Amino acid sequence: MPDLLSHVLLAYTIATVASWRYEWVTRPYVTVAMAGAFIPDMTKVRLLIPSARVEQLLGIPFDWIGLHTAGAALCSVLIGVLLVSESERSRVFALLSVGAASHLIADAFLLKPTGLSYPLLWPLTRLHPPTPGLYLSTDFEPSIVFGAIALTVYVITRLQTDRASS
Repeated sequence: MPDLLSHVLLAYTIATVASWRYEWVTRPYVTVAMAGAFIPDMTKVRLLIPSARVEQLLGIPFDWIGLHTAGAALCSVLIGVLLVSESERSRVFALLSVGAASHLIADAFLLKPTGLSYPLLWPLTRLHPPTPGLYLSTDFEPSIVFGAIALTVYVITRLQTDRASS
């Protein structure tokens, strides 16, 4: 679970810092970015329904890992955009994309035995970029680091808000 917490804290930090520059990035939109950070982890549904079971039911090759790529994240973001009113779509698209992209990029830094990441830019390319291997998804240290950064950003934002209202 530290992996998912890290992704949400990273999305929170990015969206909150963006709110310093863009007034329209309000707290609900920060939440949208945080929700976007969950999108690539929809692949975790494989824990409930294994890929082999879906493959057996459909009769075609299938693997849930395809949901953890830029192409699938974009499709999911577009579905999310369709669920909001037309006037909100561009903003929701931007912030869901920020959350999903931050997740995918952070996962590209995971330590892998092969030294290669997953096909991040699929379906554009099947290239597995090299990964620096900074951490494991089970490590708790990234959660501590991202938590400290998020807390710092939160405090700065509160101080700015208090100054503006005085």
